Amino acid sequence: MKKIVLAVVVFVSSFTYAQQEVKVDLLDALAFKTLEVSYEYYTTDRSSIGISALFNFEKKSADFRYNEERMFTPFFRHYFTNNSNWNYFGEVFMGINTGEREVEVQGSATKQYKEYTDGALGLAFGSKYVSSGGFVLDVYGGLGRNLFTSEARSIVPRVGINLGYRF
Repeated sequence: MKKIVLAVVVFVSSFTYAQQEVKVDLLDALAFKTLEVSYEYYTTDRSSIGISALFNFEKKSADFRYNEERMFTPFFRHYFTNNSNWNYFGEVFMGINTGEREVEVQGSATKQYKEYTDGALGLAFGSKYVSSGGFVLDVYGGLGRNLFTSEARSIVPRVGINLGYRF
């Protein structure tokens, strides 16, 4: 029984002392009427894993909008330096996205939409600033490619300016 309690304490304490971040994408919120929130967990000093969730609130009639209605993006980041304030990273991500694509129906003038769900594999690169108080700002950009259905767009963007907090 003591070994089980010790194992649980060690497991829980490994998460409490690790660096974690919670962020909101300002670029998406202001420019595209979408909400993207991210959680990042550092596995070592130079690598992390995380997940982002994007929700699109822009109308379909807008001139420019994301094609995806929702996108959940697990990612792995590797940081290139040990600098604690400014750092550069590369990211591999797998975006699971859902949306609707406009389809033409012969003999009908009304717009019809077909729903899809797809997965995109991609790469992104960026830079991150972390203040001594825990304030986080990261900027990144990249592209992924949808893999599983022809209904989804081929290319999925991964672009953001995140503002958050490290704890």
